[in-house]
Amino acid sequence: MSATMNSTEVYQTIANSYNEGNVSGNGSMVFLNAPPAMDKVINILTMVILVVTMVSLGCMMEISKIRAHLLKPKGVAIALLSQFGIMPLTAFCLATIFQMAPIKAVTVLICGCCPGGNLSNIFTMIMLGDMNLSIVMTTCSSVAALGLMPMLLYIYSQGFPGLENAVPYVGIITALVFTLVPCSIGIAINHYKPNYTSVVRKVGLSILMICILIVSVLATIIVKDAIWMILTLDVLTVAALMPLIGFTLGYVMSYMCRLSPQCSRTISMETGCQNIQLCAAILKVNFPLKVIGPMFLFPLVYTAFQCAEALLMALCFRCYRALKPPAEDTKECLNGTQEDRIPSVIDNPLLEGGTKEG
Repeated sequence: MSATMNSTEVYQTIANSYNEGNVSGNGSMVFLNAPPAMDKVINILTMVILVVTMVSLGCMMEISKIRAHLLKPKGVAIALLSQFGIMPLTAFCLATIFQMAPIKAVTVLICGCCPGGNLSNIFTMIMLGDMNLSIVMTTCSSVAALGLMPMLLYIYSQGFPGLENAVPYVGIITALVFTLVPCSIGIAINHYKPNYTSVVRKVGLSILMICILIVSVLATIIVKDAIWMILTLDVLTVAALMPLIGFTLGYVMSYMCRLSPQCSRTISMETGCQNIQLCAAILKVNFPLKVIGPMFLFPLVYTAFQCAEALLMALCFRCYRALKPPAEDTKECLNGTQEDRIPSVIDNPLLEGGTKEG
């Protein structure tokens, strides 16, 4: 009971400080009170979006490829270090530099500590990265987040007075465990019933689009009078800088570890792309709406900048490749090493002696 009271008091303090810093022109404070039925619908649809996303991600995974990367884990290890080292620290530094209000700071920290998202797989494909590493990395980061995300949030929340008891650790761990179940279902479908994989992904995409549309409409109705509260300079700047720093430092770190350009591009995309669906679910389900306010839309703002920056980087890369194909891309990234694509004599006896028999 005491813990509940402490949590409630912290939430109330955060709500008060947030609203005091966002007083409208006529001096009135903006409070968001959605009808209980509408709020419940949004919560349910948010979880549906998360489940469908993780099932679809699982359908892209192959147990043999996961095993191959885990047996030679250099690339995965560097990617994990990049994901959980760069992004949480970036979120903490930006929230500190911009002196964000408590509710803004905890939102940014939760987003920064989230594991990689499935959008990274799409951007990796566009950037001609290593799809196997990308998918395995997304899986491993989701599993690793079960321990790393609460730990990192606890560490970084110490830098903001009042946030130590405001982070919903139990809710975060529950959400993380909840994501592993549908992901495992997707892996099982792809392993035992591979013929159903494309159908599951197509149906999942349709459900995903419908749910996102409904949630967007309901969210707009709720925050239409307070949307200006999230369109502030600090929030927009942080949402723009976080993925950009992740993309850049993820590539630099991989390059310094002597990984191939293909592998470095993959880790770059994995680092800058957060699991926004998980972030949205944690914010919406664990924080009362009158406390989180319009900041539960932060994941959408982050996604907009994340996609725009990744697509711009992909366009620049494609243009560069068309003008001057990099010699390094003739090498394949396999488990964090560079291996020539040229087959050996042992792999192809037809190459022996330079002739073809019969």
